[in-house]
Amino acid sequence: MNTTDQVQGSSKYSAKWQARFAFFDAHGAPNAPGYKPALQQLPLKQKMSINANIIAFFFGPIYLFVLGLWKKNLTLIAIMVAISFALDAVFALVDFGFTKQVNFAVGFAFNLLYALSTNYAYYLKEQKGEQGWNPFKGMRW
Repeated sequence: MNTTDQVQGSSKYSAKWQARFAFFDAHGAPNAPGYKPALQQLPLKQKMSINANIIAFFFGPIYLFVLGLWKKNLTLIAIMVAISFALDAVFALVDFGFTKQVNFAVGFAFNLLYALSTNYAYYLKEQKGEQGWNPFKGMRW
């Protein structure tokens, strides 16, 4: 586990990030027992804001580099490349008629991975000082 040299205070963050950080401080990681019941008590808009990051959904690889989460981003990119090559190999070996649809679904799943893992990963970096390679640390799956 690597740590950053200096953990930043929360005053430099927007209100949305401060709310996310406060929720993670109070209820723990997404895989903590108290996280899901606390999340279910929130209104839908707050649930979405804490649980997913819309910017990361649309601009995942770029946004994680901007946030300074380059290790986690490189890991996710490596996973995407490996899965894409494996699917291309399978599609080349088997006459499969729905390759475009499968590629679209896999791309959507990758975008969803970015959206669901960015908020807690950024919390770990900025509030806890942890900057590791595992993009799924603390996630429910």
